[in-house]
Amino acid sequence: MGKYGNDEKRWTAVQQRDAGADGVFWYSVRSTGVYCRPSCGARPALRKNVAFHDSREAAEQAGFRPCLRCKPDQPPLAERQAAIVAQACRLIDEAEEAPDLDSLAEAVGVSRFHFHRMFKAVTGITPKAYANAARARKVQAGLAAQATVTDALYAAGFNSSGRFYAQSEAVLGMKPSTFRAGGAGEQIRFAIAECSLGPILVASTEQGICAILIDDDPDFLVKDLQDRFPKAELIGAEPEFEQVVSRVVGMVEQPSVGLDLPLDVRGTAFQQRVWQVLRAIPAGRRVTYAELAQLAGVPRGARAVASACAANAIAVAIPCHRVVRNDGSISGYRWGVDRKAELLNREVISE
Repeated sequence: MGKYGNDEKRWTAVQQRDAGADGVFWYSVRSTGVYCRPSCGARPALRKNVAFHDSREAAEQAGFRPCLRCKPDQPPLAERQAAIVAQACRLIDEAEEAPDLDSLAEAVGVSRFHFHRMFKAVTGITPKAYANAARARKVQAGLAAQATVTDALYAAGFNSSGRFYAQSEAVLGMKPSTFRAGGAGEQIRFAIAECSLGPILVASTEQGICAILIDDDPDFLVKDLQDRFPKAELIGAEPEFEQVVSRVVGMVEQPSVGLDLPLDVRGTAFQQRVWQVLRAIPAGRRVTYAELAQLAGVPRGARAVASACAANAIAVAIPCHRVVRNDGSISGYRWGVDRKAELLNREVISE
């Protein structure tokens, strides 16, 4: 009969304010004349006054009006918030200079405090952090196209060169001159080890781990790293790096323990937003690409978030293996579907 297949189960869902039941059924309250979502935060009604409906239309045809608190006649709250955040992200991306918090909140029609809290809840980062990432992307593009570093940073919206250089390593992951040279002169330490999933390559810059790659062929792993950082100096087989590798392997063997090492995450502003959301998904939980798109503030961007998952070069620590198809099936893992299934199985067991 399903999780919400009878009135007893539906009543339990209402008492628990189960958001998972939203869109599956609605309930009406005879004493107030309204109908609600199961997750409605209104004061609980008496069971004798509650009836259940399979659709909004059925509740309205029975004479009930929408609850003003949970707004069951509108898209779910998470979807409405995601749409607001997506609008704000577009404003940030398209602005010549990063808009301030008040301007963004006014543009999307919510209070300053509510907007800041909502943005962070949906994306996992603050509006300021997202704006910095957006400018980083513009600087990265500009450093390749503009005549000078100064031209690139002003084109990206930095008001002064001093302000940019103070943040340059956080923005780019390296000094502007190094980035402009394609990473030339940057040192990346790496090592290859064996784990239960096969050969694993761990690489790190001064900022943190920049790659965790898994494959059956160790030579392919090295080539992959070289392709990612073609002008960097790759330094392998240092004894002091073994401890870092050991901690990464420990996380792969037991994903639920997480990784307490810093990451050097490089990607577009959108990719970084998706990866930040992924890092907030706890071990043992699975989300669909559609759910991840909503969490990332792009409700219709399932394909875009799938591409961001595919671009992730830091396996397990950025847990794209926790994303599944809408029907719950496992697919789309750059390090192999079998490895994805094994990682998910380990998280269930570790729970």
